[in-house]
Amino acid sequence: MVKTWRDGLLDSVVVVLLLLAAAVVAVPFLFTFFSSFATAKELLMKEVVFWPETWTLEAYRFLLDNRQFTRAFRNAVELAVIGTTINMALSVLMAYGLSQPGVKGRSVVNFMVVFTMLFHGGMIPTYLVVNKLGLINSYWSIWLVTAIAPFNMIVMRSYFQTLPAEIKESARIDGCGEFKILWRIILPISLPVLVTFTLFYAVANWNTYFQAILYLNDMKMYPLQVFLRQVLIVNPTELGLAITENGYGYTPAVQHAAILLTALPLIAVYPFMQKYFSKGMMMGSVKG
Repeated sequence: MVKTWRDGLLDSVVVVLLLLAAAVVAVPFLFTFFSSFATAKELLMKEVVFWPETWTLEAYRFLLDNRQFTRAFRNAVELAVIGTTINMALSVLMAYGLSQPGVKGRSVVNFMVVFTMLFHGGMIPTYLVVNKLGLINSYWSIWLVTAIAPFNMIVMRSYFQTLPAEIKESARIDGCGEFKILWRIILPISLPVLVTFTLFYAVANWNTYFQAILYLNDMKMYPLQVFLRQVLIVNPTELGLAITENGYGYTPAVQHAAILLTALPLIAVYPFMQKYFSKGMMMGSVKG
């Protein structure tokens, strides 16, 4: 098929728009990256630094030596790992159960799940329930409140419903129970979908901010996102980020380094999950 001049013009417009979109994403990231390696003096003299005159790791060294930062990082890892495990375990079990045609009351439960997507209980009632259960200042207040994302569960359920019933019937004839069918058969062939939603849940748990502010009162329990807010917006001296003899402390370089270190785990993990993520998104969109 021969392309006309209109096709070529359209392709050119698409390329220009994509380059502009890429620049909008890349320029702030590159600015943050290079600024984190600049000296405090250079960042005070220049508003924008895209190539430091003097490269230094002092900002990273300052943060990694700061106990508040390392504690917040450990808290974020704990929240993300345990939270994602709870999310996936409950979502998979509920999605698989609701995908079975013989389950009584399935339509009622499905309606209740969809209802929570449209009408939320509200922040104050949720807080009162969490407080009544004695979960304030506990990570369980975050894990339980965000235990299942209804949309993720519905897409998983829809995918499980598309799997051939003959596979499960054959397993039942061979004496497999439902948990064994789920563990040995359903989960292995659903790996792309599971990886996709694991990534969704992991990103949400890693970026936990509002729930932490709402339910956690002890600063020692704050995750990394709350620490980052303190560094960028609130009073950094509360976190031990006072100016040191070397001129480091609450400087723009430290701010940029904190942003990069906060984003680094997700950036590092995504390339290893991209293959499954892309396939899982396609399977979810077509079969869901």
